Amino acid sequence: MENYTMLQFFEWYYPADGSLWKHFANEATRLKKLGIDSVWLPPAHKGMEGDQSTGYDAYDIYDLGEFDQKGSVRTKYGTREEFINCISAGKEAGLKVYVDIVLNHMGGADEKETVTVKQVIPDNRNEFMSEPFEIEAYTKFTFPGRAGRYSDFQWDYQCFSGVDYNATTKETAIYSIQNQYGEGWQDVLDLENGNYDYLMLSDIEFRNPHVREELKRWGEWFYETAGFNGFRLDAIKHMDPEFFNEWLDHLRGKYGQEFYTVGEYWSPYDLESILNYIEATGRRMSIFDAPLQANFFKASKEHSDFNLCNIFDNTLVNVLPELAVTLVENHDTQPLQSLEQTVDSWFRPIAYALILLREAGYPCIFYTDLYGSTYKDTGNDGKEHEITLEKIDKLEALLYARKHLAYGNQNDYFDDPNCIGWTREGNDEFEGSGVAVLISNADDQTKTMQLGTRHAGKTFVDYMGNVTEELVIDENGQAEFIVREKSVSVWGEKRN
Repeated sequence: MENYTMLQFFEWYYPADGSLWKHFANEATRLKKLGIDSVWLPPAHKGMEGDQSTGYDAYDIYDLGEFDQKGSVRTKYGTREEFINCISAGKEAGLKVYVDIVLNHMGGADEKETVTVKQVIPDNRNEFMSEPFEIEAYTKFTFPGRAGRYSDFQWDYQCFSGVDYNATTKETAIYSIQNQYGEGWQDVLDLENGNYDYLMLSDIEFRNPHVREELKRWGEWFYETAGFNGFRLDAIKHMDPEFFNEWLDHLRGKYGQEFYTVGEYWSPYDLESILNYIEATGRRMSIFDAPLQANFFKASKEHSDFNLCNIFDNTLVNVLPELAVTLVENHDTQPLQSLEQTVDSWFRPIAYALILLREAGYPCIFYTDLYGSTYKDTGNDGKEHEITLEKIDKLEALLYARKHLAYGNQNDYFDDPNCIGWTREGNDEFEGSGVAVLISNADDQTKTMQLGTRHAGKTFVDYMGNVTEELVIDENGQAEFIVREKSVSVWGEKRN
């Protein structure tokens, strides 16, 4: 089978100029030629900040940049028409298009309601610090700009399990709403803060059957409107897994489509919780390998003190590779973001080699590593910073190696804490395939590795350009491969 690669086609600080959908449409053919096979697009709906919103503060999931709401018609990324057109352009170029689904919470309600709540202890949310009392809460969503087009469903406090703002006193806290569908929080698998159902804004109440049915209707409308291929699901660790079981089964059954799905269960140091979620959802979706991204972050900070032989320890790709989406960075981990855990630039080509050129996992490339980015924001230290992220110079070479070279049996040489490698022997299906990868987080290194006798006598070169020497594979199918300090070399057959 041909190797496939996903691209996250946005970053948190992409300019709010309405250009992203057109940008993707213009890039789709080039991306396919580079070796990209699927693209994850950001949330397409209107957020509470209108054309400045990234979409993760969902306001109206039926407004794809069509209605004058929250101060704009278009979203940050463009108009409804441009969104639909860009999906068509992606599919015409041979790409699968995955859309970002944000169903954990809503923000920017149109009206306040008087609701009964209990205030909870933030770091132990199963414990209440008050008796029931009334507050004014922003929980009434009427979408006046849309005026009932596509759906006349209006959201009120019965559709939410919690809020974080008391409009009566103008105080911010976490309030559990007392509604008819159950007292306290919904059951979720993640036990951080006692119960991590509540994340932000108005938390959607999935125990309400009217909510579940409305979201199924919306899923049908969204697919029939946009014609995408699959989903990226946001914030699933904060949601009852039974909801997405029901939602995905409904859409897959109705349309007879696979709807490839990857979920964001961001637990970098709790693999067991991720595996529990996979079990609870009956393997209906893949999951981003947050523990692997954390290992990359740690390795990049520790330099030669990090034991490269342990790079895949406690990772999803190591124990359940068929459901692991591997990544180096995303919009939440990039510099100045809430989950900032940025892999240092020297290690990024190494990390990409580890996800692109091995047989396990479905790799996802991050937008800034292909395009670069410059932006300003306030960091966790309270200070403003200007960030420039350079695109990875050799990322296209790695994509080429994945698409054309990284096939066949894999032989691992994880035998030195500062220098690891592996070979892929190649196969008959992909002419010229076969690759040897060598990584160092310390000094220049060499390692004798076996590629197979099918390559005997062939001349190999470093596709990364870090080593200029050429190597000839001996009669036994092996060679002494070279890597420069703190780098990766990707050895493949020399081509004319």
